[in-house]
Amino acid sequence: MKTKEDFLEGQLILIDKPLNWSSFQAVNAVKWAIRKRFQLKKIKVGHAGTLDPLASGLLIICAGKFTKRIHEFQDMPKEYEGTITLGSSTPSYDKETEVDNVYPTNHITHELIHKTKELFLGQIAQKPPVFSALKKDGKRMYEYAREGKKLEIKARFVEILGFEILDIDLPEIRFRIQCSKGTYIRSIAHDFGKALNSGGHLSSLRRTKIGDYNVNNAVTPANFKEVMNV
Repeated sequence: MKTKEDFLEGQLILIDKPLNWSSFQAVNAVKWAIRKRFQLKKIKVGHAGTLDPLASGLLIICAGKFTKRIHEFQDMPKEYEGTITLGSSTPSYDKETEVDNVYPTNHITHELIHKTKELFLGQIAQKPPVFSALKKDGKRMYEYAREGKKLEIKARFVEILGFEILDIDLPEIRFRIQCSKGTYIRSIAHDFGKALNSGGHLSSLRRTKIGDYNVNNAVTPANFKEVMNV
């Protein structure tokens, strides 16, 4: 069992974030458990890379002096597994918002999907979703989007290190992707649909790796509380 001093000196905690939890909620659950276990008034706790509430999986949480190393983990490549639903798009590029357009899918073949996937390998330019936590003029972009305001979003370069199609059961495609930091998988789903002359949105997502850290070695917030005996 780790001691109070261990946590203050610095600990890396691998959390398997549940679906519909925010990254902030996961950090708060870990922070509460540490403070409760050791009767601490305060301890620094932070995460190294946000996961959307509609995504599950690996969240690296740093406690104590390890919070100074958060940027190291943020810079590491990430791996995700998920599902793209073809034939429909949403304003948020995922299931947070309702379908706003539907498209034909009759022309989409397995061969076309695999061929189109190749267009997304290497360095690509992508626009972040309007429903994102990026800031413009001190305000989150999703706040503008919810107010119905249109923004000019600049494309930026990201790197797709690997992209596998795991299963095709139209209109759904199951995939695994390895990418650089700053990559929006929601944008990949949206752009993939467009590249197929159809539409697409992200219908499920799970982060499986950050660098060499694997979600198989992570615990849920509930498990962490049990380990801490609180």
